[in-house]
Amino acid sequence: MKTTEEKLKEIKELIGKLEKDVPTQISAFNKFMMATETSTIIEKKNLELINVALAISAQCEWCIALHVKNAVDAGATKEEILEAAMQAVLMHGGPALMYMIPVEDAIAEFIK
Repeated sequence: MKTTEEKLKEIKELIGKLEKDVPTQISAFNKFMMATETSTIIEKKNLELINVALAISAQCEWCIALHVKNAVDAGATKEEILEAAMQAVLMHGGPALMYMIPVEDAIAEFIK
């Protein structure tokens, strides 16, 4: 089983490869991502807590690793991350509950 740090490394490697293979598309995606993650209305921590819940609903372990780390870096606590994650479980049920495993792993790795 990969650590959350290894998953973050895989994301960087994938983006780097795509920048060479499909530069136009990945550039457009990166610009869109930066524009949506640079809100002037919702503070960064809250955006990342939303993204944690969405990552669980999307069942994306790499997204979970990325957004839990970003949430921690933005000042989110373990309790805030878990509460946001449980919103995904509420809306998505049992399968989302199982994605609490990578959430817990990421919290353990990023909150010391």
